[in-house]
Amino acid sequence: MMRKNERVQPLNLEAKVPTFFRCPISLDVMRSPVSLCTGVTYDRSSIQRWIDSGNNTCPATMQPLPSTDLVPNLTLRRLIHHWNASASASPVHPAADIFRNLRSSQNPAPILRHLAEFLLDSNTNELDKNGLIEADILTEVIFQNVGRIDTLEAAAAVIHLILSSEFVEQNKKKILLSSLISDLNTSTSALLSVIKDGNTLESRIDAAWILDAILSSTDADARSSIALSKDLIPELIRLISEDGDMNGSAIETGLSCLVWICGVRRARLRMVKEGIVAATTKLLSSETVVLPTAAVEKALRLLEAAVGTPEGRSAICVSAEECLEAVMRRMIKVGKEGMESAVMVMWSVCHRFRDRRAVEAVAAANGGVTKILLLMQSNCSPSARQMAGDLLRLFRVNSKSCLSGYDTKTTHIMPF
Repeated sequence: MMRKNERVQPLNLEAKVPTFFRCPISLDVMRSPVSLCTGVTYDRSSIQRWIDSGNNTCPATMQPLPSTDLVPNLTLRRLIHHWNASASASPVHPAADIFRNLRSSQNPAPILRHLAEFLLDSNTNELDKNGLIEADILTEVIFQNVGRIDTLEAAAAVIHLILSSEFVEQNKKKILLSSLISDLNTSTSALLSVIKDGNTLESRIDAAWILDAILSSTDADARSSIALSKDLIPELIRLISEDGDMNGSAIETGLSCLVWICGVRRARLRMVKEGIVAATTKLLSSETVVLPTAAVEKALRLLEAAVGTPEGRSAICVSAEECLEAVMRRMIKVGKEGMESAVMVMWSVCHRFRDRRAVEAVAAANGGVTKILLLMQSNCSPSARQMAGDLLRLFRVNSKSCLSGYDTKTTHIMPF
């Protein structure tokens, strides 16, 4: 945390202040201007207090607020910043030397932790925070300290904070990501070392989150290069499946990284070898871990990738009862992509390859065939509907047996 004597210097208000620079609530120059859906701009801290007090109207217009979303007014923020820079005679902010010290320090970790505290300080002007961010120096720290886990953990925390924070301008985020991608091998190696050997789960999540951001910003060739990094796949699978520490953020971040690289054939084979079928089955079967819909869809997507390989189909069929029951239980509760991944998994092992264990598992599952029928009647693609029809024909289901045990007043039209 910042020391008591390291207070943020106030804006100099002795010069004539343009009226629209002042918050309508506090009448002070805005530090973090944000706009309501009514189009009126306020200082974030002032309007947040107003909303948190239970008010659902715009203070200036008294119009009801259909939404309380706060949208950063970046144009006004830049105008205030330029005005203050020209009008202010304030001394330099005490944090201004952070990046200069980072470049010359032999032990950057404490400075990076100080920087993280500074960026998290709600009393610090967001313009000051943005003004301090220098992407090239942060990536220098990463590139020059591969193998120094303490420094890499601190750097990952700062980079994650910058890339995920609303107050950071988009061009700052793009520059930072581009700088990391400029030396992809070194960035991947540094992040992987934290995912593998980080001292805390939080630091491992930070590193995986940054890797996910890199994967989403690169092309197929770059993702292929990342995917084949030694130890990456087993470490990501460990992140989503560690016993006794099933952390929601770790699971979502790990799944997202794995989905980005599952399009690489060699990566799919490695995932199967490292136990992706067992890991995703455990997640989908869990009664204790509450997975958001997006995470469930990613887990189903990984099973779909696995079923495209002989080894993956074998792994699914070995644990057919548990795996396919989990797939059927989840498939009606997800979106279109998740449903189609689920039906592809079942179609592959039951219809295309006719594995007896898989067919018996689906046939024996409680309400399994009914769910296939419901999927077929949903807004799925023609190919998914065809696969669902193939499965229904396989099980020779008639109207009575299909709907037995399904308590509903909805009329379903049988396709056959």
